Amino acid sequence: MSSDRIRVAAVGDLHCAKAMTPGTLAAVLGQVAERADVLALCGDLTDTGTADEAKSLVRELAVAKVPLVAVLGNHDYESDKADEVKRILTDGGVSVLDGDSVEIRGVGFAGVKGFAGGFGERALQSWGEPILKQFVREAVEEALKLEGALARLRTAHRIALLHYSPVRATVTEEPSEIAPFLGSSRLEDPINRYPVTAVFHGHAHRGSPEGRTSSGVPVYNVALPLLRRRFPNEPPFRVIEVQVERANGGPPSTPMPVYAGAGLGATIP
Repeated sequence: MSSDRIRVAAVGDLHCAKAMTPGTLAAVLGQVAERADVLALCGDLTDTGTADEAKSLVRELAVAKVPLVAVLGNHDYESDKADEVKRILTDGGVSVLDGDSVEIRGVGFAGVKGFAGGFGERALQSWGEPILKQFVREAVEEALKLEGALARLRTAHRIALLHYSPVRATVTEEPSEIAPFLGSSRLEDPINRYPVTAVFHGHAHRGSPEGRTSSGVPVYNVALPLLRRRFPNEPPFRVIEVQVERANGGPPSTPMPVYAGAGLGATIP
């Protein structure tokens, strides 16, 4: 029996913009390789969702030197070129998930953008005008896509990648007026139904760094502005470690404990 310790780094809301000085993001991402084995990107990768921004991002990501997996965010849809943004990132070596799943180094990743609608009893319901029903339906469809992606994974560890939050806990420090637009508890339902190791999301720049689903799954808000503010002395990405056991070189068996920290060090049970 042997095991691999896999370090997964995550960050979102890079907002790569046309006016950004080349190398700005590379200065951050260049620290990933010595601290992680995989980098997960949680949406709003570009600022206005243009092809030029996506191409600039690919150049910035080249310094990471580890496998890359991502979901898009709302900003990546702003210019109605999300398909082109996805293609450019894919051609640049990024596994972009949208209801898809992928296995990297024995760890399974399931990803969707997610959507808004609010949390718990105060979540928006499908009632009234057609436009409101369409809004709610979008959140439901994203949850169904996430469930399908999780169901297809056969790895011991499943990590869910989102842009929008699945829980209220990681957006509590945002203004209450905008909280319903930062996530949806409909995304929490499939996470609770499957053995998910951890959830990463972005979007809430002034939210809280950690929360849990009602079943105890850890949820990490990895929006870059939040990480920079909360962990000013650490590299601005979150890292978790998972141990992937292998029996006689075979597939991973039962999940091992998860440890989390910000950047290098600060690793806590």
